[in-house]
Amino acid sequence: MTVDDYIDSLPEDRRIAIRAVREAINAKLPAGYEEGIVYDMISWFVPFTRLAETYNGQPLCVASLGSQKNYMVLHLMSVYGDAKLRQWFEKAFKASGKKLDMGKGCLRFKTLDDLPLPVISEVIAKVPVDAYVAAYEKVRASTATGKKAAAKAKATAAAKKVEAKAKKVVAKAKAKVTAKGKAVAVKTKAAAGKAKSKLAAAAARAKSAAKKRPAARA
Repeated sequence: MTVDDYIDSLPEDRRIAIRAVREAINAKLPAGYEEGIVYDMISWFVPFTRLAETYNGQPLCVASLGSQKNYMVLHLMSVYGDAKLRQWFEKAFKASGKKLDMGKGCLRFKTLDDLPLPVISEVIAKVPVDAYVAAYEKVRASTATGKKAAAKAKATAAAKKVEAKAKKVVAKAKAKVTAKGKAVAVKTKAAAGKAKSKLAAAAARAKSAAKKRPAARA
């Protein structure tokens, strides 16, 4: 399912609201995030090319927008995980004159008029992808799963280092054997040439001596 497919499947009033919120988010979405369907909602996430491993195997989402039975929802994961950002968001939301209906990170709204769209745009703009990934990795590194993943990554890196070193040693040994073989071949060829020269010289002396020897008398 594509994002457009998702929106087209909604009732008209919700189509209008969801499309407007989507546009507000995309207007200020920092570079590096991608948009698609995750958790059966329109989501904005860190692609696997930027963050390959997550705790649940799903892309790391910064926000998800969806339509449920009794209301629409905007999950702001960045607000959920950052107390300072949450404080700013709650203050800005209330300053807009709108009533905030929000759990830990799930913002609920029944109509588009329930949301101050400039505040939604701004809270999205406050979370660059590098900062979001760094915060996620810091939290994950402190968990048992994160520590296990870090240990695995470290072991893999060490194994690759050992393998590279072994390949280097083998290559050096092969080069040494090859060089030694070439040297032996050159030495053998030189010795053969020298022996051939000696044989030729001996043959020449014998021939010369035969010519000088007086002929036998009858």
